[in-house]
Amino acid sequence: MKILIKNGRIIDPKNNIDAKQDLYIAAGQIIGIGEAPKGFSANQTIDAAGFIVAPGFVDLCARLREPGDEYKATLESELLAASAGGVTSLSCPPDTDPVLDEPGLVEMLKLRAWRHNLARIYPLGALTQKLEGKALTEMCELTEAGCAGFTQADHPIIDTQVLWRALEYAATFGYTVFLRPEEPFLAKDGVVHDGEVAGRLGLKGIPSAAESLRIAAVLRIAQETKAKIHFCRISTAEGVGLIREAKKNGIAITADVSIHHLHLTEHDIGYFDSNANLKPPLRTLRDKDALCLGVKDGTIDAICSDHAPVDDDAKLLPFAEAEAGATGLELLLPLTLKWSSNHKASLQNAIAKITSEAAAILGINSGNLSVGANADIAIFDPEAAWKVTPTALNSQGKNTPFINMELTGKVIYTLMNGQITYQGKMK
Repeated sequence: MKILIKNGRIIDPKNNIDAKQDLYIAAGQIIGIGEAPKGFSANQTIDAAGFIVAPGFVDLCARLREPGDEYKATLESELLAASAGGVTSLSCPPDTDPVLDEPGLVEMLKLRAWRHNLARIYPLGALTQKLEGKALTEMCELTEAGCAGFTQADHPIIDTQVLWRALEYAATFGYTVFLRPEEPFLAKDGVVHDGEVAGRLGLKGIPSAAESLRIAAVLRIAQETKAKIHFCRISTAEGVGLIREAKKNGIAITADVSIHHLHLTEHDIGYFDSNANLKPPLRTLRDKDALCLGVKDGTIDAICSDHAPVDDDAKLLPFAEAEAGATGLELLLPLTLKWSSNHKASLQNAIAKITSEAAAILGINSGNLSVGANADIAIFDPEAAWKVTPTALNSQGKNTPFINMELTGKVIYTLMNGQITYQGKMK
């Protein structure tokens, strides 16, 4: 299949391209940009006039809920949501049922995703068996099965000696360890930021120090072990400051932030809106501003959707009992564009946070439009306004604090391996 994408504005941060050019695809790969390759004759032409042609988005955290939690979402529904959101590569945590701590489970998940042919998935393997924080997993075997790195998801390792051994093991083979920094005893039973709103609503809070203390401890161990650390979903100003200083000191770390935390604060909980029950919790305006600046100046390397579909029953419980999480795959693009507009960041810089820079953290050859690369492409209308409603979302999880809000930026086409996997409505 030969496809010509014409008249679009191509933005490819990795190759520093931002220009109106045509793009040529054949046999699932990009074979030319600008000038047509010799003898090229398209079987299909996509007129992208007025649209932006970007690499398919790369999401560093998307829970697909399989295996084990199919009542919340299915692999098919969430990969459809990914395709509708222009996400062609995504990383999923191992906190499934059973936990992704054995090669056979990883291989099965990848095979099932491959059969849907909607997005490439890069599972993160469990750092410890059953995520219990005690015995290490066979990281080499899990890597051979297709894991892109290792994590504890939201299950911290309490024993720092186990964490030390895990980072030593990972450093030996060059594996990246993805950690969401949170001191477990300070965070125990907490559901919101420990501040004004927690006091007003009578909810158990999680102090900012829970994040900064854990970051400091991990940084010290990383210095000793030389492990590659990626901090997931940073939420505090103190955390941003620690990461900024560590990078200046040459420590090999990267970090991401959830798209929700670039737009929302503890005050968006309102009167016990369980859609705003997230991990980590929404923080203060000061924290949000520091996170936004951290993304803009490069302290925070990537933006993720932190996609976590939850069934309605689990969200209809009282706030403190409701399950944390929100859908995000289809909101990653418009909320990234909104951040870019609000903070006067270039569109190229914004797109880099959800393409090439995210791909570099995973160590995958995605998120770019280089000649010879897989034709994983998102074509979107940056001016299209749409309302976030349950019927507008393909994800089985309809829970989001942005429900009924109007956002700008809509994917028109998604291509993976040169095949159109999603086609939305044009103006």
